[in-house]
Amino acid sequence: MSLTQQHLLDTHRARHLGTPVPPAPGTHDVRILRELREYRRFRAVLAGRPARGWLRHVLRHRAHRRVRPGC
Repeated sequence: MSLTQQHLLDTHRARHLGTPVPPAPGTHDVRILRELREYRRFRAVLAGRPARGWLRHVLRHRAHRRVRPGC
C-alpha cells in the first residue's frame, strides 16, 4: 500500500468515525527539518563545537579555493 492510499484510508476512517482527519503526507516536512537543524546545533554546543552551519563553511571554503590564482 502506498503512502497516498494509506492517507486516503485513514481519512475515510476518520470521517466515518467522526475523529479529526490526519494531516496530508509532507505537511510538516519543513518544520521537522528545521527542528532537526536546531537539535544538531544544540548538540554541537554541548560538545564544545561551533554551532554554525557546516555546509555554509564548506561552500565558503571551496569558493575561496577557486578564487585564489595559481592553485
